[in-house]
Amino acid sequence: MDTLALTDRQRRHLERQLRSTHDVRVYRRTLAVLDIARGEPVAAVARRLKITPRAVYHWVATYGRDHDPASLADRHRPGRPSLLTQSNRDLLRKLLGRSPQKLGHFATQWTVPLLRKYLAHGTGRPFSDDTIRRELQRLGYTWKRSRYTLDPDPAFGGKKKSHPRANPAFDRS
Repeated sequence: MDTLALTDRQRRHLERQLRSTHDVRVYRRTLAVLDIARGEPVAAVARRLKITPRAVYHWVATYGRDHDPASLADRHRPGRPSLLTQSNRDLLRKLLGRSPQKLGHFATQWTVPLLRKYLAHGTGRPFSDDTIRRELQRLGYTWKRSRYTLDPDPAFGGKKKSHPRANPAFDRS
């Protein structure tokens, strides 16, 4: 399978995809299929794109099954499953429902390192900060930086006053 015969319509669809895609993977795959259809050797295309010839063969075969440019796009890959079990998630929810101060800490809010410490103590397994952050995101929690505010100065009576003008002669109001 060193060559691929394309109709004018199929070539136009691939070239349109080449111009319109913003995904570099789709671009490289489409470019490889077009180059093979022009008669370039698989080894030369693979060298130019810095990939293995096997990948080029795979892309050409994928496109050749139904001649659909969309078949060159990545499929959804869910990734590695979470290390947290349901009981770990329940423990995390329980911790988030309590104040760290009630557990003997000086912190007023939960932090990821503090949650990691308690989860490791409660489950016997260490979890990374990223694992806990992903789980917090799945649970709908967002993180906001604490903001310190000062009480109003009693000398000002609690009201702000406008700044006086530098030169009142230029005041046109």
